[in-house]
Amino acid sequence: MPTLLALDASSTACSCALIQDQSIVQRFEIAPREHTRLLLPMIDEILAEAGVSLEQLDAIAYGQGPGSFTGLRIAAGVAQGLAYGADLPLMGISTLDALALAAHRQWHARYVIAALDARMDEIYVAAYRCHEGTLTALLEERVMPPSKLSLPQGDDELEWLGIGSGWQLLSAMPVDVQAALVQTLPDELPAAEDIARLAAASWKRGARGGSPHEVIPVYLRDEVAWRKT
Repeated sequence: MPTLLALDASSTACSCALIQDQSIVQRFEIAPREHTRLLLPMIDEILAEAGVSLEQLDAIAYGQGPGSFTGLRIAAGVAQGLAYGADLPLMGISTLDALALAAHRQWHARYVIAALDARMDEIYVAAYRCHEGTLTALLEERVMPPSKLSLPQGDDELEWLGIGSGWQLLSAMPVDVQAALVQTLPDELPAAEDIARLAAASWKRGARGGSPHEVIPVYLRDEVAWRKT
């Protein structure tokens, strides 16, 4: 198993995790607008707890999005700076993938729709089939109004678990989507622990990440948009 540091700031939660020999050290705190202050001290804490230096890492993984525009830039910037300083590759991991893995790992879900509140009456969403820690995308991640969400074609008889803040907009979703859900977990947020697990699995399959200068947050929207209040 590789030794990987993972970090995420894509939501109101700030988290980091270190995976080594199948064991994980992690920190997770819900702290809106505190990511810049918390992230580096968290990283220092888990490296010290694990007795690992940056130079001993194989790579750094980060939540590449979708999610908060500001949070994604914070995580990408910190990951990029650490990777440059220690000459390490970077691995960008989808935050929707991380949510799906959490649903599979903690609630044993086989079919998962991960959704995050994208603001402006839209959601970031993707759907998965999960089996023994492996995710297969049935609906590629995208941004859309919740009223436009539809189940993957041919899978309308399956029992789905919905996870992520996008499910706070459940009442705005089509009736058939609501009927297919056996459970929703609207308070769950992406966590660095699941980003670390996904990055480690990717590493085992031969992926080795990329250069720090290739860091690109995934916003899904073509432009960073805002609405005047």
